[in-house]
Amino acid sequence: MPEGDTIYRAARTLNRALAGQVVTGFETQLPQLSRVDVDQPLKGRTVDHVDSNGKWLRIYFSGDLILITHMLMSGSWHIYRPGERWQRPRLQMRVAIYTGPFTAVVFQVPIAEFHSSASFSRHRSVLSVGPDVLATEFNAALAVENIRSRPDLEVGEALLRQHLLAGIGNVFKSEICFASSVNPFRLVGSLSDSEIGALIDSARKFLVANIAEESGDRILTYTGMRRTTGRSDPSARLWVYKRSGEPCRRCSAPIVSQKQGEGARVTFWCPNCQKMERVSSSK
Repeated sequence: MPEGDTIYRAARTLNRALAGQVVTGFETQLPQLSRVDVDQPLKGRTVDHVDSNGKWLRIYFSGDLILITHMLMSGSWHIYRPGERWQRPRLQMRVAIYTGPFTAVVFQVPIAEFHSSASFSRHRSVLSVGPDVLATEFNAALAVENIRSRPDLEVGEALLRQHLLAGIGNVFKSEICFASSVNPFRLVGSLSDSEIGALIDSARKFLVANIAEESGDRILTYTGMRRTTGRSDPSARLWVYKRSGEPCRRCSAPIVSQKQGEGARVTFWCPNCQKMERVSSSK
């Protein structure tokens, strides 16, 4: 699943390629988008800008029209120059936006909608998004408050709830818990304030590091080069994710894994560094 860093980089690259360009053609396989294009043609509009919020990507066109997409598990945005061969089959294309210098294509996107500013401002899913970990003015206090509001959730599950904290996916969930020395199966209600603060700080640190210019500007779904350890060796780039049975990079105990939460996403952790203990001291 694309996480917040992927969507941020995709929006950044799309903005660099498309902002200020006039749309010369528009294609879609989605009937709900086709209807809007018939009534309010995309061709001839200018791309104002592209941005992201958590896992939502937004393309703003002149004439008060906004395209929002959410990748969920399968979608990805690509950029191509005219005549360049697409890297995925055309039948997987859901939207293609043509301009003079570039074509932006989104493949297998499960959620894509057009909105005006007014309808966008009322969009429930967008409005319910919590503080974006990658926001320039990140509201850490609200993030802590949101996480604390669900004492009944396991930590790993809480970090994936986008209405509490936006941008974290399954890879970063495990990495954040490890860096914060928090067992992902503990209940939020068992955490001290310092532990919640450590989780938020680690989330911010990891995602910001993975949108740096040197982290790459490709906008294919990003799964291969995330780094959380700070090590230059590509084989040592992550602390625990997908390392079940391998030795912990800190204590050498075997990393373990288990499905977690309603989505049964696999969580990875070190049972020695992230002990399953509850905090008895005051919070």
